[in-house]
Amino acid sequence: MEFGLHIADFTWRTGARQLGPALAAHVRNAEAAGIQRITVMDHFWQLPGLGPVEHEMLEAYATLGFIVAHTEKALLHTLVTGVIYREPALLAKQVTTLDVLSGGRVGLGIGAAWNEQESRGLGFTFPPVADRFRQLEETIQICLQMWAEEEEPYEGALWQLERTLNSPQSVTRPHPYLMIGGSGERKTLRLVAQYADACNISATPESARKLDVLRAHCDAVGRDYDDIEKTAMIPVTPNSTPASVAETVSGLAALGFTATYVFAVGMPEPSEVVDLIAGAAALVA
Repeated sequence: MEFGLHIADFTWRTGARQLGPALAAHVRNAEAAGIQRITVMDHFWQLPGLGPVEHEMLEAYATLGFIVAHTEKALLHTLVTGVIYREPALLAKQVTTLDVLSGGRVGLGIGAAWNEQESRGLGFTFPPVADRFRQLEETIQICLQMWAEEEEPYEGALWQLERTLNSPQSVTRPHPYLMIGGSGERKTLRLVAQYADACNISATPESARKLDVLRAHCDAVGRDYDDIEKTAMIPVTPNSTPASVAETVSGLAALGFTATYVFAVGMPEPSEVVDLIAGAAALVA
């Protein structure tokens, strides 16, 4: 089981003015503790359940660029990019740029987006769910085409690209790590089976059934189920202990998950989160 640090809350004791040094120290500390993956949310306001919307939230790709400069080994990506926030070619270029500058450590996590309040607040178009899934599939297709060794036009229902030139090309071949986040059974998990290297599913009593649904989609499209990495996401709080986290993660491993992304709720001291994950990892090992 690999452990990921998912940074979902930037409201730390250091305060907003010291977020730069605090974040740099946090990710260096995570790598030193053996955490293999670091991710950030792709949101502009804090999410309900994690804190008031007014709490600090950093833009995802600028933040990943900062983290690239302060890490050496960890896999980095968003968990996950909202497809409505960026044009597909720009997104492919952003991920490629970070993959090149990091020496092949940055991937793409992507999903259909859901936060209507945030989107309307900041003026992002928020289409109906069926349209967002059309955007998601075409965005994935465009990214994969731009990461391939070709420059042919892309002709989709939503986007038309005359030349899918992408230079420099990604360091990671045949393409950067591609995760589709979410557990929707009819659309999201079908797209995982068709396109993705990995899924990401919140750890719930439904997790086992979600994997069964993914397996059925793989059978339907002719994909080897074992080729897809199964990753989960779990919260920790001030009441969590290494033992309680290890117990949860061990249960996920028994279902076939091989990576767990851990995010903190109500923990304003970042080092405590890293210590908790490191302690759990030692117990699982």
